[in-house]
Amino acid sequence: MPSVNNTHRIPTTDLDTPPRLLLGPGPSNAHPRVLRALSNRQVGHLDPAFLAIMGEVQELLRYAWQTDNPVTVPVSGTGSAAMEAAVANTVERGDSVVIGVNGYFGERLVDMATRYGAEVHRLDRAWGEAFSFDEISEAVERHKPRVLLLVHAETSTGARQPLEGVSELCREHDCLLLIDTVTSLGGVPLFLDEWGVDVAYSGTQKCLSCPPGLGPLTLGPRAVERLAARKTKVPNWYLDMSLVGQYWGKERTYHHTAPINMNYGLREALRLVAEEGLEARWERHARNARLLWDGLGEMGLACHVDEAIRLPSLTTIRVPDGVDAAAVSRELMARYNIEMAGGLGELKGKVWRVGLMGFNSREENVRLLLSALAEVL
Repeated sequence: MPSVNNTHRIPTTDLDTPPRLLLGPGPSNAHPRVLRALSNRQVGHLDPAFLAIMGEVQELLRYAWQTDNPVTVPVSGTGSAAMEAAVANTVERGDSVVIGVNGYFGERLVDMATRYGAEVHRLDRAWGEAFSFDEISEAVERHKPRVLLLVHAETSTGARQPLEGVSELCREHDCLLLIDTVTSLGGVPLFLDEWGVDVAYSGTQKCLSCPPGLGPLTLGPRAVERLAARKTKVPNWYLDMSLVGQYWGKERTYHHTAPINMNYGLREALRLVAEEGLEARWERHARNARLLWDGLGEMGLACHVDEAIRLPSLTTIRVPDGVDAAAVSRELMARYNIEMAGGLGELKGKVWRVGLMGFNSREENVRLLLSALAEVL
């Protein structure tokens, strides 16, 4: 045999991560109970004990989303995997789709849909604004899309997209309604069945206060019918819900080895949601966001998004003239171990993004951030 090359056999020490308070756009700090759950001993992915856990995760996800959809699963991958699964399973080559682009993640949906061969029609708005019903209606009537894709909670801007009347419009035109709830699930009111949403996806690392690694996804009856009637196979084997759904469905047929411990963590995160109750959880996020917004106003700082559509889970703060946005973020981390992120894309250097999500949405965190930010400025 050849001799072993030890070039990359580097000496390392025990892992010792800094105690950051993650008040950026995600990940948020995981709840201590979630971290404990992650450390539980593994069982097999077809073990009866794990199959029971799978069922509990699905039921609790249905509660968090307020849906009865049978196909409600945590995709084995981060929120972007759930985003891609949503697109891959609903879009076929040549399909007309309308995508609302008012931030970074609308742009990502355009990229994904284009890669799957869709005929993409952009509906554009300035970053930080939302679409009116009339704008959405005009685009749907003009382009006759098979799928309308909207970002309910735009992580890059902190804007919430109103959905009143959109599902009725989609049904009138035989169009699926697909929404991004990555920064709203568990922190902002969501009623998928009541609102007629056909497809939604999310991530674990924001308002659910679980580490990144799973991507909740739900398909309503119309989306399941569309999936079954496809002319071509879903072009992504790993994310094909007609296959993955058999593992998460009654059959529990092997598809891939699920991330066992991540599902332990998600189960505990969703238990915390259920214990607190959605109404109380939404009210807590709104209350702490109001405390932040009022405090920023007292400091002379302005929010980028109009209050009527502002997310309580994520706030964009306009950077004052003459202030180096990146330098302020670096100083907050260096002095106080607080993460506060800058803007993306069109908003780079123009805003800071503050996340008050899940476990991190607490009054003491708001007051600490306001005090530290005032001192650094």
